[in-house]
Amino acid sequence: MKKNNIIIAGFLIMVLACNKDLNKTNPSYVTLDNYFKNSNELLSGTNAIYSTVHGGYLVAREWFFLEDLRSDDVSSGGSQLEVPRAQILNGAITADNSVMNSVWNGLYTVIHRANTVIGSAPNVTDNDAVRDQCAAQAKFLRGWAYFELVSLWGPVPLYKEVVKKSDEYQPRAAEDVVYEQIIQDFKDAAAVLATTYSSAEQGRVTAGAANAMLGRVYMQKGDYAAAKEALLKVTGSGLYHLIDNFSDNFLEETEFNAESIWETVYIDKGDNAFDWNGTNDGAGIAQSTIRNQEYCPLSWRNLIPSDKFLNEFENTATGAAKTDPRYKATVYETGDKFNNDADVLTDGMQNGNASTVNGVTKKVSWRKFMLIYKQSVSTASYHPGGNNQRMIRYAEVLLMLAECENELGNTAVAVDYLNEVRDRPSVAMPHYPTAQFPVSNKDQVTKAIMHEKTVELGDEQVRNRDILRWRKKDYFITEPISYFRKNRDELLPLPQQEIDNNPKLDANGINKQNQGY
Repeated sequence: MKKNNIIIAGFLIMVLACNKDLNKTNPSYVTLDNYFKNSNELLSGTNAIYSTVHGGYLVAREWFFLEDLRSDDVSSGGSQLEVPRAQILNGAITADNSVMNSVWNGLYTVIHRANTVIGSAPNVTDNDAVRDQCAAQAKFLRGWAYFELVSLWGPVPLYKEVVKKSDEYQPRAAEDVVYEQIIQDFKDAAAVLATTYSSAEQGRVTAGAANAMLGRVYMQKGDYAAAKEALLKVTGSGLYHLIDNFSDNFLEETEFNAESIWETVYIDKGDNAFDWNGTNDGAGIAQSTIRNQEYCPLSWRNLIPSDKFLNEFENTATGAAKTDPRYKATVYETGDKFNNDADVLTDGMQNGNASTVNGVTKKVSWRKFMLIYKQSVSTASYHPGGNNQRMIRYAEVLLMLAECENELGNTAVAVDYLNEVRDRPSVAMPHYPTAQFPVSNKDQVTKAIMHEKTVELGDEQVRNRDILRWRKKDYFITEPISYFRKNRDELLPLPQQEIDNNPKLDANGINKQNQGY
């Protein structure tokens, strides 16, 4: 049974109200002047930030799509893939793309709500501990939202305070300025956040999550020494370790295990409901994720693993000493058992395209986070699920440390981290060096890191940023994104609605739209 109780219907923050007399305020409206006066109200505002994060505009749907569609982990499942998603996957995205716009709007809703909590916290005096934890959680979530924005869109408007008036637009801020704010938010959060929570509070962000995010951020900036320092605080905490069974990172029954650093929480109420409006605001709103439906072999199967991804796994058929067990733990293919091993997956059950793996054509679908391991065909045909999204896990921290050590000239230490991940009992892959992956110099270790991150973290919304970082360092022999055009496809276009509505967008001398759009 899921232990987390922080799934809360969103708390709507009313800042402005339309009225013929703008000097009057409707007394029935909740405003900053008459709310957030005590710790319970501040906690409600904090919970509203989480509500947006796990809503359909973000982690429950459009976020994982946007991240995946900009990676080479996925391919189209077939003609059923909706046009806005196909545009991103094929490099034909435009400034009015609905998937992209939903993520942009969701992230700025997170920022607005976080700013509300941060700005209101000094007014709360009845419970200092709750107040400080709320402010720290808000800073973490604001930092996460800005990291998503700056790494996807580059320079973006930077709001550090609550917008109270209709003319308080902000211009695009330079990337370095946005990163400075992100780093400060995560540092502030790490210094205050709890290290663990009771079972009733699991799902709230922790100091470990803040330091793991700091590692991600510093690596993206190319500051590997600072990233290493932050990540060592995670490994040195003694709170996390790799779990024996790789698959347990993606099952509903094994949520909040020792490898999980941050999870976005979902609840399956058994009614197949999903909040298609994306806000997760209001009493009684479904608290499920649609991921199980979108990628499931027995459902829509909108995205499937790319051939490139599938053929990255070590396999005895291609000369490896052992076939990597993570392959079967990551994907389903025709002939695999499901529904507690009661049923066998066939080609006919899987809608859409086939794949080619080591020269063999077959249908392959995602297994991670899917629920058919315990579901029948009829149950799985439409089933928004309650399986938590693991946002950061300990294996990624070890692989980030491997990259940091390699970049800092410590190749032997980097290889040790890689081998630690491969030593997981359910994986037990031969240590590096292997025949296919020698590790006698930095370049060879880099290739091993790139391989290990792919097979360990495939379809966990990590690959997009790895590509952005490694492309800048010329680590790819072949460009991983087939449509990539230099000086265009590094970034997404700013949403047209932002260009139309924000008159100050270019006030800092940065063009309103990214290059090439």
